[in-house]
Amino acid sequence: MSEPESYRQYRYERPPGACEIVLVRHGESAEAKVGQPFPLADGHGDPELHPEGRAQAEKLAERLQHEDIAAIYVSTLRRTAETAAPLAARTGIEVRVEPDLREVFLGEWEGGVFRERVSELDPIAVRMFTEERWDVIPGAEPAAVFAKRVRDAVTRIADANPDSLVVAFTHGGVIGRILSEATGSRPFAFAGSDNCSVSHIVVTGDRWTVRRFNDTTHLRSSLSHAPEPLT
Repeated sequence: MSEPESYRQYRYERPPGACEIVLVRHGESAEAKVGQPFPLADGHGDPELHPEGRAQAEKLAERLQHEDIAAIYVSTLRRTAETAAPLAARTGIEVRVEPDLREVFLGEWEGGVFRERVSELDPIAVRMFTEERWDVIPGAEPAAVFAKRVRDAVTRIADANPDSLVVAFTHGGVIGRILSEATGSRPFAFAGSDNCSVSHIVVTGDRWTVRRFNDTTHLRSSLSHAPEPLT
């Protein structure tokens, strides 16, 4: 008697022509000190990495160095370039700058003021989290403008890298916007990704599929938490 036909459980595979984008939030940046604002780059606060952030970047590079990476992208802000540097050095991949991966512009709260106001539970900060809008901050980037430039950045990266996996070093607000866009969720549903965490989307034309969010297993010291490959 012949064995009945059987079917194993489906395992996800990247669709033909799709681009996988590994989204890495930059490592921990320097602390904000009262009366000592961060230097600015095109109006955006531009702190360097904290020593802990540099250590996080090394752990991230150790995790990703053996992946089949086609390209590495950073924003215009140095904390992303400094986080990407160890991975670029290990892989020999030249870093590309995608300006629209920069963090949401925080208007009058740039330069480190944002951290202070949030810590103090400033009424505007409370309203920002309640309404899930960055642009309640005076002078901040309008929500529609931020959403469009982030969509454009993802589209450009995906169009330039079909059938490939790329790593994009970016910012918490940007990652939250991308995953909200991909899932149709509330604007801040994916807010608060950890420093040097890994999130992961697959872009097939207008369809964005989320594969993971806020993966930090590479930052743990225990070998029992060794991360699995991305693909």
